Amino acid sequence: MDGNSEFPFQSNFEIPFDLFVRKKSEGLGTPGSLRFTDSKGHLVYRVQPPIDNSTNWNSTRCTKLLTDASGDTLFSVNRVNKGSWKGFRGNVNSGDTGFIFKVNRTLDEFSRKEFDIVLVGDHSEGSKTEMKMKGCPFKRSCTIYKGDSIVAETSLMYKLGIGKAFVPRNRFRVTIFPGFADHGLIVSLVAIFFDGRKIWI
Repeated sequence: MDGNSEFPFQSNFEIPFDLFVRKKSEGLGTPGSLRFTDSKGHLVYRVQPPIDNSTNWNSTRCTKLLTDASGDTLFSVNRVNKGSWKGFRGNVNSGDTGFIFKVNRTLDEFSRKEFDIVLVGDHSEGSKTEMKMKGCPFKRSCTIYKGDSIVAETSLMYKLGIGKAFVPRNRFRVTIFPGFADHGLIVSLVAIFFDGRKIWI
């Protein structure tokens, strides 16, 4: 579990697991955080903006922190350059971290984005594990692959009733499929995919 015993996120779950994403403002002039909740609305993960307000949110040195519901930092994500990121377990500002993954954008078109992902450290099966991430940010569509298998995907949600309508685009769903234990890592990758996108519009 990711440091919060209230939520049974176990590595042996046998059905797809949904998280629900929304943007929450942190105050006037301050970048908001991405909140990932379960089906009952309980906070599971939060992707926080830089603690140092002097850091430009769009800076290549920007560090995003993924925390659990208790506020403990699970991952730090650093933007290396405009199309490259590195992920570390723990809080990179504390120095108690381990390099976990790197992500490179390989396609950057208006309606299509693609990324190569390399997992290292305790996620690797040997020296490294390669993954892919593809989709369209505007449609809130992102699919994460490991080999030929889909690990996770995002999608817009619909309201129930006559004449289905989109839920506002500041809310969408992340579905994590059985077989990938680290939900926090998936959340970090989703945050990278939508990095710089005004997904709260």
